[in-house]
Amino acid sequence: MKRKYFLLVLVLVLTIFLVGCSGSGIVTPANDEAAIKSVLQEYFLAINDQNWSKAKNCCVYGSDRYYATCVLEDGINALYQYAYTVTITIFINISNVSVNGNYASAYINGSGTITADYYTESESATGNYYLQKVGNSWKIYAP
Repeated sequence: MKRKYFLLVLVLVLTIFLVGCSGSGIVTPANDEAAIKSVLQEYFLAINDQNWSKAKNCCVYGSDRYYATCVLEDGINALYQYAYTVTITIFINISNVSVNGNYASAYINGSGTITADYYTESESATGNYYLQKVGNSWKIYAP
């Protein structure tokens, strides 16, 4: 039973790496590219820290990425019923940042590991993440 919940949570973690189709955009100004990379890094660091409010704050409220983060949070919380410690470790490399007005995409190559007590599962994935400028901040809306 413990393994079943662990695998369910692992699948939820891996949904972070779901990919969409790549689009082309105009050349990215350096400040937008830095802000986009920053919000993506902040999001994954918040996931690693299991700081769910910070992770959700990196997302457009009500977006696919926002709800996927909520589902991941619920899954990790459920896993704590069966494991004393749960750790998430995600490493990402960000490239090919493209901005088109208030929308942007960035290609992510990453790997993730989830450990519940002494049981560990790892996966790697690649794909595009899509962002929207909300006010003066970039936020993730979909992978």
